[in-house]
Amino acid sequence: MLVSIPLTEEERAAVDDGQSALDRLLERLAEVATPAGPTPNELRVEPGRPLPLTVRSSPDPTDRKCC
Repeated sequence: MLVSIPLTEEERAAVDDGQSALDRLLERLAEVATPAGPTPNELRVEPGRPLPLTVRSSPDPTDRKCC
């Protein structure tokens, strides 16, 4: 199923225009507060060092702990 997500022009450029546009967007978002409050820059262990990405695999469909 496809879902339409409205994007700002800057977000659309990050999708369409490649790495430099993505880097500009990430740089700007580094000062935007997360839902928990701190900004990504405040969460960094060392200033200037990129945040590690956490990738979670999708749950195993055969592992049903609920429902």
